[in-house]
Amino acid sequence: MKVGKITLLSFVVATILSADETIALESVNIVEKSNSRLVKDISNEELKSADLAEALMKNSPNMSIVRRNGIANDIILRGQKKDNINILIDNAKIYGACPNRMDPPTSHMVTNNIQSVKIIEGPYDVENFGTLSGLVKVETIEPKEGFNGEINLNAGSFGYKKASTTISGGNDFVKALITASTEKGEQYKDGNGDNFLEQQIKKGVPYNNQLNNGNLDAFEKKSILSKLQFNLTDDQDLKLSYTANRSDAILYPAGSMDANYDDSDIYTLGYTIRDLGSLSKQLDLDYYYSKVDHPMSTNLRNRKMLPTSNMPMPVMVSRLKTSIWGTKLKNSLDIKDYLVTFGLDTSVRNWRAVDTSNPSIPSTDTTNKAIFTKVAKSFGDLELEFGSRYDYTTVDTTKTSIEDKKYVGFNANIFATYSIDKDMKYFAGIGKSSRVPDARELYHLTAGNKNLEQTQNYEIDLGFDKTIENFNIKPKVFYSKLENYIYNSGSFENIDAKIYGFDISGYYYFTDNFSFDYGVAYQRGKKDGDYQDKDLAEVPPLKANLSLNYEYAKSKFKAEVIAVDRWNSFDKSAKEQEIAGYALTNLKYTQEIFKHFEITLGVDNIFDKVYNSTNTYQDISYVTVNSERVLFNDPGRYGYLNLKYSF
Repeated sequence: MKVGKITLLSFVVATILSADETIALESVNIVEKSNSRLVKDISNEELKSADLAEALMKNSPNMSIVRRNGIANDIILRGQKKDNINILIDNAKIYGACPNRMDPPTSHMVTNNIQSVKIIEGPYDVENFGTLSGLVKVETIEPKEGFNGEINLNAGSFGYKKASTTISGGNDFVKALITASTEKGEQYKDGNGDNFLEQQIKKGVPYNNQLNNGNLDAFEKKSILSKLQFNLTDDQDLKLSYTANRSDAILYPAGSMDANYDDSDIYTLGYTIRDLGSLSKQLDLDYYYSKVDHPMSTNLRNRKMLPTSNMPMPVMVSRLKTSIWGTKLKNSLDIKDYLVTFGLDTSVRNWRAVDTSNPSIPSTDTTNKAIFTKVAKSFGDLELEFGSRYDYTTVDTTKTSIEDKKYVGFNANIFATYSIDKDMKYFAGIGKSSRVPDARELYHLTAGNKNLEQTQNYEIDLGFDKTIENFNIKPKVFYSKLENYIYNSGSFENIDAKIYGFDISGYYYFTDNFSFDYGVAYQRGKKDGDYQDKDLAEVPPLKANLSLNYEYAKSKFKAEVIAVDRWNSFDKSAKEQEIAGYALTNLKYTQEIFKHFEITLGVDNIFDKVYNSTNTYQDISYVTVNSERVLFNDPGRYGYLNLKYSF
């Protein structure tokens, strides 16, 4: 009851004050254009852990978390997730190898390496393959001239320990950066004080699915990011980067297996040349390659049917690998008053199960070839942007009994912004985008459907942005019509559906040092056609992000509330269930204690609430009790301390 009252009160406050995505503490500011938002300075502000999904959930009301562990979590954007969201890291794609989403793309980049994240909601990206519901573009930290760096030491609840260091330097011709981090954490405890194993026992998880030790660490993670940048001439730049992530023994208590390890590598190369003449204002050539190795097993579970049994069960192991390479050639030029961009884009992704005679996913290549163009033009106070993309995609599998698949897609959008004056503008967009099914959806042993069509999204967005002295309000509404939406109803199928909703965002400055940021978002998803349960799975309920920020001299303070309504519109036929609403209060204080040294103290979920953020949609495998999928609790009160030395 208390949670419900706090949630309701938070929504009332958010509605009265008229809403935003949280701007986080000063430098973690969300700066919005009409159809995008930017989460800044993540490496310096999101110090709690390496989890990018949690950082985004805190900074955008449209973003929800799919919690599987203390570290490797997934995101939902406007009621969609998985391949429906396009995620780029320094313009490179990376896919998880696990068919059960143990290693989503957001888990392959740690927050201490991230400078900013740009979020484009809707089908308004034509440069990249498969942007259906939105684009999440991650930019990592850049090297600086001179010689500089920093060292961070972090400790937190549930045995969390982290150390990271960054060194960069250079001159006008060459700059370099290397950053390394290591961290580990124990099983988090929920608001009742129960760790993973204790939750499993309380919830009646079958003995052979339980962890074999309550003292097992939940994860251990190491990461390296290196960059080398050359300013070849005043008009030419060359950039190279390499990222390595090594995660070990990651526990997934809501599932039946854990990850032995999760290794990933990302390589990027970018070349830019400017002012080639009237036919090229800027020419960009980008290449990337990434790969993931993910074995999961029952090695850390009880391998006996009963505690009294003397018959051990064999260890079950499932190992999958995925890799993708891609290249893009993009040219921009001015034609009269029009900025015209066009290019070629291609990529090849392989996904396969290995070390088995009967693979859950046969080796499958998804090859995409595309051309795209964008045109931008200002007509006084009216700004127009138009984009289009043509895709030709083939999906080839080693499964000889199945014909290869071919998909052709034409995507386009137009977005308009009209400024009444510097404090008031209207914006509207309409677009179409598509994405093809992946190897799991087509060919998985138990759930695959080789006859799947590509999903197409037809969407319209409307809104305005108004500033009145120190107060800003930005409401937006959207309606998305999904044709051949790929949905897991026990096996994958195409359905028609719609998702619609709104968000209201903004801020108020009480003084130059004291501000309030607010955001509220609501989505609903419905199936079209004759279904007993019309609700669409994994569409989160009403969510509000509220924060008070105060900065004085060398001190910064932030108090935030994240409130989520009761999840009572859900797809029971897809194994979802009703979830109670909740409100979390988080506090953070940062102080420069003397030159070069800074300390940060924080507490998340200060009132130690017991809550659930993630529903039990059958697209993910959960352990069951009496045929009911087990709902696991999120972390309880979490305190942390970070000490930073910079030079």
